[in-house]
Amino acid sequence: MKVSRIIINGIIIFIGIAAFFLIMEVSGLADNIYLRLVNFIFVIYGVNRTIKQDYKDGIDGYFTNLSSAFLTAFTSLILTIFAFIAYAEYRGGEAYLDTFVENYIFGGDPSLYQFCIGLFIEGLAACAIVSFALMQYWKDKVEKINKVDDAAHN
Repeated sequence: MKVSRIIINGIIIFIGIAAFFLIMEVSGLADNIYLRLVNFIFVIYGVNRTIKQDYKDGIDGYFTNLSSAFLTAFTSLILTIFAFIAYAEYRGGEAYLDTFVENYIFGGDPSLYQFCIGLFIEGLAACAIVSFALMQYWKDKVEKINKVDDAAHN
C-alpha cells in the first residue's frame, strides 16, 4: 500500500466530483438527484486506478488492496465534505443549504454540519461498497490470470 498513490487518486476523485457538481450548479441541474448519482463514476475510476496500480506493482494481498481502495475513497470523501462546507458557507450557509435539503432523504431542517454528517455516513457506505465490489472484480481477474500462468508453466 502506497500512501502517495492513495492521496493522489483520492485527489483525482475529488477533482472529478467537484468539477461535476460545479458544472451541474452552473447549468441549473444541481437539484436533479439522479445526476448526483453520477459521482459514483469518479469514485469507481479512482478506486479502480489504485487497485490496478497496486497489482501492477506486485502488491497482491486482498486485505491490503481492500484497505488501499477504501482509504482512496475515504480521502476523496474527506476532501469533498470540507470543500462542500467551504462552498456552502461562501454561497450563504444555511440559506444555500435549504436548496439541497428538500432533494435529499434527510428529514427536517438540518444545519450545515448535520447535513455534512449525513453526507459523511452516506459517503462511508459508498466507500465500502465501491471498494469491496472492485476488490471482488480484481480478485476474480487476478485468479484467472494466475490460472493461465500456472497452466502455461506446466
